[in-house]
Amino acid sequence: MSAVTTDVDAVNEKLPPARLFTLGLQHVLVMYAGAIAVPLIVGRVLKLDPHQVAFLISADLFVCGVVTIIQSLGATQWFGVRLPVMMGVTFASVGPMVSIAVANPGTEGARMLFGAIIGAGVIAMLIAPLVSRMLRFFPPVVTGTIILVIGVTLMRVGINWIFGLPFGPTAPKIVAPEHVAWLNEVKGMLASGAIPPIPDGLQVAPSVDNVKYASPLNMLISGIVLATIVAIMKFTSGFFSNIAVLIGIVVGAVVAALLGMMHFEHVGTADWFALITPFHFGLPIFDPIMILTMTLVMIVVMIESTGMFLALGEMCGRKIERPSLAAGLRTDGLGTVIGGLFNTFPYTSFSQNVGLVGVTGIRSRYVCVAGGAIMIVLGLVPKMGALVEALPVAVLGGAGVVMFGMVAATGVRILGAVDFKTNRYNGLILAISLGLGMVPLIAPDFTMWLPHSIEPLIHSGILLAAITAVGLNIIFNGARDVSEADLREAALQAEGGH
Repeated sequence: MSAVTTDVDAVNEKLPPARLFTLGLQHVLVMYAGAIAVPLIVGRVLKLDPHQVAFLISADLFVCGVVTIIQSLGATQWFGVRLPVMMGVTFASVGPMVSIAVANPGTEGARMLFGAIIGAGVIAMLIAPLVSRMLRFFPPVVTGTIILVIGVTLMRVGINWIFGLPFGPTAPKIVAPEHVAWLNEVKGMLASGAIPPIPDGLQVAPSVDNVKYASPLNMLISGIVLATIVAIMKFTSGFFSNIAVLIGIVVGAVVAALLGMMHFEHVGTADWFALITPFHFGLPIFDPIMILTMTLVMIVVMIESTGMFLALGEMCGRKIERPSLAAGLRTDGLGTVIGGLFNTFPYTSFSQNVGLVGVTGIRSRYVCVAGGAIMIVLGLVPKMGALVEALPVAVLGGAGVVMFGMVAATGVRILGAVDFKTNRYNGLILAISLGLGMVPLIAPDFTMWLPHSIEPLIHSGILLAAITAVGLNIIFNGARDVSEADLREAALQAEGGH
């Protein structure tokens, strides 16, 4: 990307309040769908009740705003890149968080998750100045592969939103009531000695098609959401194209409400104002393996952020020096610590908002400060979180296909800049890492005969893919330096994901 000749003072320009609010609101709308998606995903996988999921959404919006202000405005010389940056939950963290939540549902799982997030955030703050020296281990063939595996792994969540979860009330098959009645009758005959004792663990297998699975109405709602997003992307440009996912969700919500699929009881009872309190689910639980998993995610996130800051600095006509870069990356870690303390998730710069800076030509960091203030206000209004939580999962299914597919597409775009023609090893790195990353997805019980202590380390396909890609890259390509130009190019290739 060629340098943009822009007055450096444009970054520090203070616009009139009305214009500042309008441009800040536009940044919020561009990132809103992505910001609310992660707490919805993780909250529902944790099997939290609707009030708790609504709280997660409010907490996420609140922390988005706080961390955005720190990053854009700056806080001492140690924190803040002081560029127009909007901070939000990174989708790179969703896969590992879902794995933790599936294995540890409920508030206990939430405490373990937030402990891992706090631990990873502290480590990220400490290693921020060293990340530039770690870049050699994460060239585009590694980061592209990891992000591709993350996207493919997440697609399972979006697809289950459309059709139903494989277990529980929406499973494809349910137990026939007459089979349960027969087994109970047999149990009643045990006292007579007419039959031998029933073996421990004997259960009736599900055999009847479940009307709640793959409901045509749910598929219709998801299809409408998906079709709306496609139409908006096709026939609009600029601002409306940027918020296509949000428009699709709104249209789906309206249709679902007209069909009686939305229930607003919790919205009616939710308060208009409430403070976001730390440790809402109790004190965090610190598990070393989970912290290691989230730390690896943070390293990938910080390398993405490095490219994003360099690309944004070029757009704004400001060269990013090493102290500014370290301050920006340190804020990724600080935002993640704040996220864990306030019951939410890891944070990074949203690349779609970086793209919006290029589209609007507005380089003032105070626009993003205003956007952060708007996010804080939204987070302090519980009714907003309750309204989002009321969305049927089928509405999110149509949007999830796009959002998670775009994560995978981001990985593909980064890999598009990788040399596969003259360097045959790169194809091998991608092939093996992708294959091993799919193992937990395709064969989730592959750890049944392995030591239980290592299960958390190898049960995440994303972690398996990351370790494999880094290791194979060192073996085949060595630890070569990655230039700033390469990082900027990777960031621009990745634009549209976060």
